[in-house]
Amino acid sequence: MEKYEEKALKDIEEFGCHVLNVLGDDEGPGFSYSIGIERTSGQPELIVTGLKSELANWMVNEYNARVRTREAFQPGAFYSGFIDGFDVTFREVEEKHYADYFGWANWLYDGDQFRVLQLIYPSTQGFWPWDSEATADFKWFLPKLYAN
Repeated sequence: MEKYEEKALKDIEEFGCHVLNVLGDDEGPGFSYSIGIERTSGQPELIVTGLKSELANWMVNEYNARVRTREAFQPGAFYSGFIDGFDVTFREVEEKHYADYFGWANWLYDGDQFRVLQLIYPSTQGFWPWDSEATADFKWFLPKLYAN
């Protein structure tokens, strides 16, 4: 086993998850995602797209801390405490995106037998990516990885 794999497993054992950061490029925004949350708490993994890795990591760790206290996040409901002054919501990521976004989760779970939620946040003007007023630039930072 490689040292980085050992580090991931140690983080999962100690903290309940390991967070991975993927840099953005011309084809898509950067993103951060968890591995291990479903294994340690029975709740879905989480992906946060389009934010600086420090903020995205904090959001993933906040989600992990909250699910470890048995809080459950229902897709489509709104929650506070992730971004000052704004609620966020969650959507279930479709499995067709797993190969492109969740390589480490596929490694950890030895396949695609895990669930993932995408954390969706509004623009600074309060628009959601599905609102007609949302700009194309804003929508680019929140690729639609969910069906509804």
